[in-house]
Amino acid sequence: MKTKQQEELVKAFLALLEPRLAAVYRELILHLSGLGYCPKKQRGKIVFSHDLHHKQIVKIGLDSQGAPFFALRFSACRGYSKRFEDIVREFLGSNKYRRAPCMEGKCSFCRGEALDRVYTYQFPDRETRYHCSTVALPIPGLGRGDVGEIKRLMDKEHRFLMEHEAVPGLKAKN
Repeated sequence: MKTKQQEELVKAFLALLEPRLAAVYRELILHLSGLGYCPKKQRGKIVFSHDLHHKQIVKIGLDSQGAPFFALRFSACRGYSKRFEDIVREFLGSNKYRRAPCMEGKCSFCRGEALDRVYTYQFPDRETRYHCSTVALPIPGLGRGDVGEIKRLMDKEHRFLMEHEAVPGLKAKN
């Protein structure tokens, strides 16, 4: 983390978690920090974005029942495990699903080929759904066993964002 205020923000959140879960969150936060993502408080949550593209990659906090949540943006990733495929399927099958307007040329917020950056799932009835890439999907039951894959997904998403979204010539804040 770059500032004392950011460290305190994260430390206060981690103090709310049971120790084993706090250790998982801490490891993931340190990985984000190593990639250049900084925490910022946003409407009672903590979001992590990068100075060179300002896109959010992770959102953490407590839900309305006071349970911790971890949401990850991994829309530019392919070839993830069945667990993460199920997360995409459930989200795209839920009432939170909103068709990605970029698939119809109606959005200019994100860069890169639309098919390379949207969440995609083909249901058994052959319907294929696409969801907006700006959404971080909640990872239910986050645990130690998820850390390796989440780090790989963070790395892939980061590379995509740096290639397509980073502003040329902009320097990261120190």
